Formats: sequence, structure tokens, C-alpha cells
Amino acid sequence: MLANYGYADGSGEFFITIDTDRCDGCGRCVQACPAGVFEVGQDDNDPLRDQLVARVADAQRRQIAFACAPCKSASGRRPLPCQAACPKDAIAHSW
Repeated sequence: MLANYGYADGSGEFFITIDTDRCDGCGRCVQACPAGVFEVGQDDNDPLRDQLVARVADAQRRQIAFACAPCKSASGRRPLPCQAACPKDAIAHSW
């Protein structure tokens, strides 16, 4: 299942998508993210799931465009640190 975290406003759509079918909750994205955008916890979209997954922290959901900006603007760096750290390729950014 694809879990979308973020928002849309007049300047664009800013979402981080986590493929919860791929994510195994390893937490490497949490360690790799300098802005503290990620956390590991219950799957918001599947509360009956026992396995923990990565998700965007509640406090970050309305500001991910600003929190992720330093990584995105750093020399056009691709993949982003969170994406590079994910061994399952479960993280995507929409912008």
C-alpha cells in the first residue's frame, strides 16, 4: 500500500510516499534524515498490521517542503539521503 504524507497548497504538491508493502521498518531513513522527518511506528493505513513501518512524523507533515529543502537543493543530489538509505526502495518524493 502507498502511504502519502504531506500537503498541497498554492505553490505545489509536497508529498513523501512510503510503500508499506516494501518497507520493513528498519529505521535507516530515520537515521539518514538530517531534518528528522521520519519515524518508525504503526502503519497509519493498516492498524491491524503487526510490523512497524517508516512514516512521516506528525509534526513534520505540514512542513516537509521546508524540512526536505536542504537535501533537495544540495547540488541536485539524487537520490536523497532517505532514499539512498532505504534498502527496499520504499521512499519517493513528489516534488
